[in-house]
Amino acid sequence: MANPWEGQVAIVLDGERYVMRLTLAALAELEDGLSDGNIVALVERFEAGSFSTRDVVSVIVAGLRGGGWRGEARELLAVEIDGGLPKATRLAGELLVRAFSFPNQ
Repeated sequence: MANPWEGQVAIVLDGERYVMRLTLAALAELEDGLSDGNIVALVERFEAGSFSTRDVVSVIVAGLRGGGWRGEARELLAVEIDGGLPKATRLAGELLVRAFSFPNQ
């Protein structure tokens, strides 16, 4: 079970469950990989619904790495994400929310 108090979000890849988390190191790596190098702009894109598939993949990869996964983005592109792109998008947004706020009580 993912712990929202620790910013965790669960994802299922090829039938295997993983816990994602945007740790400080994962956020720094995410920001470093952004074309504009700006995490605030990324969050704004998600809030406005103007994010790209690359944004979703970048957030998911960062979350997986924060959860201990050592793979690369290209590996993620080769797996089946339970729920497909719609769920991956929702999970990426949830990761960003949990990284910068406390869960509802």
